[in-house]
Amino acid sequence: MKYILMMNTMKAGSAGFPEWPKKDIQAHIAFMKRLNQELRESGELVAAEGLSWPDQARLVRAGKDGMPITDGVFPEGKEFLAGYWIVDVETAGRAYAIAARASAAPGVAGAPLNMPIEVRPVMSGPPGEFVS
Repeated sequence: MKYILMMNTMKAGSAGFPEWPKKDIQAHIAFMKRLNQELRESGELVAAEGLSWPDQARLVRAGKDGMPITDGVFPEGKEFLAGYWIVDVETAGRAYAIAARASAAPGVAGAPLNMPIEVRPVMSGPPGEFVS
């Protein structure tokens, strides 16, 4: 079954990753690259991406004429989505184990960040009762 693991991180606009010492940023990135490589080698990784900072985010809605209406930037957000993995694993427990490992990625001075990782099953399609 496929799961999406969404990495939520520090408040937007607060001191965080960009202000870390360079060696700590390098250690964090190396950890993530190793995790992704191990998941790729085990055949569990479907996709993984890091996302830009919230100051580049926009909410988009369709206007009455169908044209996009954008809103943003939202620096007041409490947390933001920093990246995600889509994994294909046998059990929810395995998805949780991968999420826990990602959560413990090193931060400043190597201390585990314990970032919240939201884990949700990926639906293979709409429920049958809603398909005509």
